Amino acid sequence: MSEQQQVRLPDDVRLHVEVTGPADAEVTVIMLHGWTLDGRAWHRQLADLTARFGRRVRVVTYDARGHGRSSCMALRTATLAQLGDDLAAVIDAVAPTGRVVLVGHSMGGMTVMEYAHRHPEHFAARTAGLVFVSTTAEGHTHTVYGLSPRIARLIRIAETTGAGVLARCGSWRPPRALLRALRPSIRWMLFGDRCDPSDIRLVTSAVARASLRSIGGFRASIGAQHRLETLAELAHLPAAALVGDRDRLTPPPCAESIAAALPVTELTVCPGAGHMLMMERPDEVNSALAGVLDRVLAGASEIGPIEIGATEISPTEPTTTGATEPIPAG
Repeated sequence: MSEQQQVRLPDDVRLHVEVTGPADAEVTVIMLHGWTLDGRAWHRQLADLTARFGRRVRVVTYDARGHGRSSCMALRTATLAQLGDDLAAVIDAVAPTGRVVLVGHSMGGMTVMEYAHRHPEHFAARTAGLVFVSTTAEGHTHTVYGLSPRIARLIRIAETTGAGVLARCGSWRPPRALLRALRPSIRWMLFGDRCDPSDIRLVTSAVARASLRSIGGFRASIGAQHRLETLAELAHLPAAALVGDRDRLTPPPCAESIAAALPVTELTVCPGAGHMLMMERPDEVNSALAGVLDRVLAGASEIGPIEIGATEISPTEPTTTGATEPIPAG
């Protein structure tokens, strides 16, 4: 049974937080969602962690500022740097002691990197493991949307212009009629060969809760971030990186560069999968997360790094393919 909390930040933004598991668990897992999503994106990982580890693990999910049930914020704070500061505050508030494993999807993974960059001592004192899901340490360097570079540049110009307009729309939410009209393009952008209609509905629901300021405001920061040097300093930690080979937002080169910066990281490439791996390939994400947790619980971070080779996972059994909802999540 999860417990709902609110964490009030120094600028009066209130974050919606959900905690599952005992306060005295051996490890706390904090899972950070992507751009325009919310903490519900991790529901399959939450169920698996609870069943697999029981009371040994505590799980925390929260909605980033301007997303889900968290409050909106000033436009100047719609940056990855601020999200890194927010993560440090969440750790202090809900997991003030013990070891922490950080799991980030897309913007959530970039938030973890920013936290490590901006709060290195805090990070080093608390963090025992890392899992990066469909994310990047190089901004939009590798993002071409599965299209030719020339067309990708045109799309990026249009996207950046549109983001600037949305950022000035404050706490308004996307009109549901617009989201319904965008369902086919969102399905194409976010998912690979297969997706379950319930996943599209969840993504649409999350986007409908995100403020237009957050949808537009974070775009510039996401595109500009470069944190490979920060990652290179974390090579001693048990870690995993996963990517779908049909990911149009953070394609395989993004995960490959993370694995190169963290040479002991287990790299998993999921054939046929897109950007929403925790939904499209929950078994692979659950397995990678469990592998990192097993090493943390066994004290692997104190023993030293274990070299793990890159792996490629075969697709899971097909799920029902659907096209019923959302807007860019990241």
